Parts: sequence; structure tokens; C-alpha cells
Amino acid sequence: MNWLLVAVGAAVGAPLRYLTDRAVQYRTGFAFPWGTLTVNAGGCALLGLLTAVAPPDVRLLLGTGLCGALTTYSTFSFETLKLAENGARGAALGNVALSLGAGLAAVYAGAGIGHAIWG
Repeated sequence: MNWLLVAVGAAVGAPLRYLTDRAVQYRTGFAFPWGTLTVNAGGCALLGLLTAVAPPDVRLLLGTGLCGALTTYSTFSFETLKLAENGARGAALGNVALSLGAGLAAVYAGAGIGHAIWG
């Protein structure tokens, strides 16, 4: 039954990632991967919150399934490589620093909010 919770969450997370990424990229342009940064930071915040307060079944559905499909380390790595290959090494380094920093800050903030509100 656990695998079904993960599969259902992933079935929602993957299209949500795609739609969010496209919407953000459309508004910000395609020179920097803001869409991937947005879904990764948002997924980190949600995962932090879930880790703090959700029961195990909800963590499987939303943490492992939804957040697992919503966030994307492989796309982040690929986009960073493409920036570097295209001569935008500063943007590539900025993407690494911003993505890791925003992800860590978001997961801590999510967990902190969860603990502050639901104890």
C-alpha cells in the first residue's frame, strides 16, 4: 500500500513541476533556470513542513511522492552544466549557490513553521 501512496503523490508532483516551471520561465525568460529553482525551493519548504508535522502515511504521499516528483536535482544539474557550457560560468555558479542556499533555507523554514504552529 505504501508504494501506491508514493505513486499517487508522484502523479500529481510531476505535472505540477512541469506547469510551474513553464509558468515561471515564461514570465522571467530563459536565460536563467528560475523555474527549476522555484519548484526546488517550494518542494524543500513543503518537505520541511511535512517532516515536522505529518503522520507517516501523509509523508509518503506528499513528502516522498509529491515532493520527490516536484523537485528535481537532475534538471538542476543539467541546467547548471548547460549554463557553464554556454560560457555563463558565473550564472552556473550562481545557480548552484542560490539553489542550495534557497533549498536549505526553505526546508529549515518549513520545519520551523510546522513546529511553531503545530508544535
